[in-house]
Amino acid sequence: MPLLPGYDGVIFDCDGVLVDSERISNGVWARLLTEAGLPMTTEQSLGIFLGNSMATCVAIATEMLGSALPDNLLDRFHAAVRIEMERELVPVDGIVALLDALDAAGVQYAVASNGEHEKMATTLGKTGLASRFKGRRFSAVDVGKPKPAPDLFLHAAAKMGFAPSRTIVVEDSPLGVQGASTAGMTVIGYAEIVSAERLRAAGAAITVERLVDVAPLLGVAIRQD
Repeated sequence: MPLLPGYDGVIFDCDGVLVDSERISNGVWARLLTEAGLPMTTEQSLGIFLGNSMATCVAIATEMLGSALPDNLLDRFHAAVRIEMERELVPVDGIVALLDALDAAGVQYAVASNGEHEKMATTLGKTGLASRFKGRRFSAVDVGKPKPAPDLFLHAAAKMGFAPSRTIVVEDSPLGVQGASTAGMTVIGYAEIVSAERLRAAGAAITVERLVDVAPLLGVAIRQD
């Protein structure tokens, strides 16, 4: 079956695009930062930390606080997030239908995340998406430079056999959009948490508010049951 017109394949971000995890993790992060002396709401955390690697989040929070974070904060964060995600984590609305459409059209796709491989394995496993990305999961730890550096996207594209100029990326954070755009890829911004204006300013070629609306942009059809 022919590939997408003009494109070799698609790279998805993970958190916020494949799995509905951003508000869960940022809610926990905001609560722990507040306890550490840096008052923070979930929405503020999303605005400040969305799309960053955990190491960058710690560096930002440390600078904002003006002192080191508690030694056990990261351990408490990961433990609390695991509990919350076990209870609440689901696939992002529309992603299963979109992946089904790509599979039916024979389109190749992958995931590229600032998160660690262990985290992706957990979240994709919990939401039933792990098998779809077997051998096609790429993390910033693979390249040493997280988004907004383009390295992760270029690495994922190379491993998948996608030419950067013929790669579509679906991202929900300005940092991710910036990284993919810098890599020379065409970015579709998913404006569910961050405004379409911010995603376009970061380099998104087009924005959508529903993932099912990505399908016609890629030339594939969502199955109507």
